[in-house]
Amino acid sequence: MKSIRKFVYAVVLTLSALNFAPILASAQDEAGTFTLPHEVLWQNATVPAGDYRFTLQPVGPSEMLTLRKLSGTPESFMLMVNDTDVADSSKTASLVINSKFGERYVSAMNLPQFEVTLHFAAPANSGKEVAEMHTASAASSAQ
Repeated sequence: MKSIRKFVYAVVLTLSALNFAPILASAQDEAGTFTLPHEVLWQNATVPAGDYRFTLQPVGPSEMLTLRKLSGTPESFMLMVNDTDVADSSKTASLVINSKFGERYVSAMNLPQFEVTLHFAAPANSGKEVAEMHTASAASSAQ
């Protein structure tokens, strides 16, 4: 009788311990790889050309995109996602790269495999951009 009681006690203790153990998140972080053929600005970070692995993690009400460089000098970047949309599943995964005053920057990342499009802020005005704006306004007022 004592052995049965000890066995039941051990089972209850084990189940209780498992119940209080940290539970792994049921949702997996979305991840993938891509190649940047040239250096780009991504929000306020300069991301060099190379092969990258990305992970997308929910952080409160927004998303956090983490980039880790796989080729060359190891580098990592953490970028807050400004906005998300539902991705068009008929399109392929892609980065939307725009150009402003001769600098390329990432404005969006289409990830139809995860059913999301991520939107990023344009980089803040750089000194080069301000100088070009002054040059352009001076040239137009001289005419």
